[in-house]
Amino acid sequence: MNTALWVIAVLLAVGFLAGGSALILMPKEKYRALGANQHWVDDFGAGHLKAIGVIKSIGALGLVLPAWTGIAPVLVPLAACGLALFMAGAATTRLRRSEWSYLVGDMVFIGLFAFVAWGRFALEPFT
Repeated sequence: MNTALWVIAVLLAVGFLAGGSALILMPKEKYRALGANQHWVDDFGAGHLKAIGVIKSIGALGLVLPAWTGIAPVLVPLAACGLALFMAGAATTRLRRSEWSYLVGDMVFIGLFAFVAWGRFALEPFT
């Protein structure tokens, strides 16, 4: 179970760090051009997008660095809970925009973050 938690946390962290970095570094128009699933950026200003990118990046680092370094590993499930709440906000945006197929993806992310949080809070030590 510990291996599964590590694999899921690392994959989520890599993805969210890449996504957060892209939001921070790319202009809004270029990020929007990445694909149809990125048109949600139309609902936000440039400053909001930078803040979203920072939140995603910090959350991604919080999924792995505390347990990996052994410094405050309780932050891992807290980061997972925070990112699950963050994705609930993303799902709300998808719902408001009637992007049903993309909403399913957001719900999968919520489930994965909930699994990591549950596993790290309740099941496994940080080894």
